[in-house]
Amino acid sequence: MADLICCGAINWDINFFMDRLPRTGEEVPVNEIQRVSGGTAANVSVAAARIMGRGKVAFIGSLGDDGIGETQLSILEAEGVDHSGVLIVEGEESGQAYITIGLNGENEIHTYFGANLCLTRQSLRDPERMALIEGARVAVIMDPPLETAEGLAKLCSSSGSTVIWDPGVYAELGIEALSPALEYVDYFVLNHLEFENFMGTSEPGEVGEMLRGEKPGLKGIIKRGSEGSIMCGAGYGEPLVMEAVPLERLGMSVVNTVGCGDAFIGAFAAAKVQGLSDAESLRRGCAAGSFKATRKETRGGPTAEEFENILEKWASL
Repeated sequence: MADLICCGAINWDINFFMDRLPRTGEEVPVNEIQRVSGGTAANVSVAAARIMGRGKVAFIGSLGDDGIGETQLSILEAEGVDHSGVLIVEGEESGQAYITIGLNGENEIHTYFGANLCLTRQSLRDPERMALIEGARVAVIMDPPLETAEGLAKLCSSSGSTVIWDPGVYAELGIEALSPALEYVDYFVLNHLEFENFMGTSEPGEVGEMLRGEKPGLKGIIKRGSEGSIMCGAGYGEPLVMEAVPLERLGMSVVNTVGCGDAFIGAFAAAKVQGLSDAESLRRGCAAGSFKATRKETRGGPTAEEFENILEKWASL
């Protein structure tokens, strides 16, 4: 049985690499097109499976009964991710994302959710998904429909799992809309811009205070990209700050930042399965996210060997 479950988006990514992102109404030549598997929750499941090993991570999501869906399942299988919890929806098209990427890794993402929206609160209680939910030690929820996220958080909390939630696009609905689900969450994750839109601030002390007002035990994780991450909220009078890996000092450079946050969460969740501290889990998350930035592919998170290597090099600086 999988120790970690990841629930939410799975998309087919069409990446357009160009010298710079276009301005409104401007046409910019595309230098390269890359078609790969993506979607936040699926990316997290693969990132964690590469670190934890085959059969230790399960993905719960929804795909259409199309060629993309078949390809997605075969890729999850090859990565060692248990996909027995995937719902196949007849007549629906699998989710897709169209991503423009500049030379410095800056990007814009345009998503068609498709079958992703068909994973309902009720479908979580189907036997194949309940078996995974009840057996998990840690659950990562990455932007399934909001009602589904709340239902899964409640199920996982009641079964004793640690719940990590990154609501993604649903954060724009505001704290009142997300408040019912936060009751069942242990770690709430957004990047600094999303926290500003969500709470009106990304200042760690203010974010922590607001989260404590939602739930006394709730911890917030602020993803800051090349500046690392910060944890605040329950148990932290002073925010816990973790710097990013200094890639240039390791002879590495940024290629594509799409998927870095997913690699971060995958490694953080894997560390929580292992029972590691918040500080060490943040360190491992930052290492995986930084490593991914040096890879062109969306799912460029490190293998277990690559992961240990970058952790050792970082520690020796």
